[in-house]
Amino acid sequence: MIGEISDQVKQMQELDADSFNPGENVAEKVALIQSLSKQFAEEKKICQYTGQPWVELPNHQRCVAISTTASLKKMIAPGCIVILSPLIFGYLFGYKFVSGMLAGVITSGIQIAFSASNTGGAWDNCKKYVEAGKLDKANNGPAARERQKDANGKVMMATPVFVAKKSDQHKAAVCGDTVGDPLKDTSGPSINILIKLMAITSLVFGTFIAEYGGLIQGRGHAE
Repeated sequence: MIGEISDQVKQMQELDADSFNPGENVAEKVALIQSLSKQFAEEKKICQYTGQPWVELPNHQRCVAISTTASLKKMIAPGCIVILSPLIFGYLFGYKFVSGMLAGVITSGIQIAFSASNTGGAWDNCKKYVEAGKLDKANNGPAARERQKDANGKVMMATPVFVAKKSDQHKAAVCGDTVGDPLKDTSGPSINILIKLMAITSLVFGTFIAEYGGLIQGRGHAE
């Protein structure tokens, strides 16, 4: 196990800002990788267990602080968009524009939320299906569809070959589960918060938008 960790530490130490695509959270990823590699490389006792109480424990708080700080910074812009959109567009175009905007947000938001929840759930269940040993790669996939068909047009069945753990198919399912879990547990439900927050903001400032909104389109009280 320690040998595998040493190889992973070497790979992490070779990563730098040029190892990531433009537009990604490069600074945060580099800081997190440096923190992890430092703990494994310099504080080697965290990898060794002799049956006695741990001498040095991994510093989880340091890694959590890096990722949490980066997440909060990235949430500033979406939060401002949700809160300020009804106010800015209501003041410029009036209450009718805000009503249409809320209808569009609800309609599109529900579709995105359903898509994220269903997609994430499918990826999550895919890994469970593979790990349960039920995925037959011999009778599923492109190779199976191209196999010879019988007189009724059905693909002829081959000897089942079930996918095992640590295979390429299992690794792909694990990657899908890694993306699918936050997609169904956080991204999808967060759209509900977006819809409610925008609607509440519009409701709280509804009187102001109705009386003073429409700077460009023309002001007028709500009928």
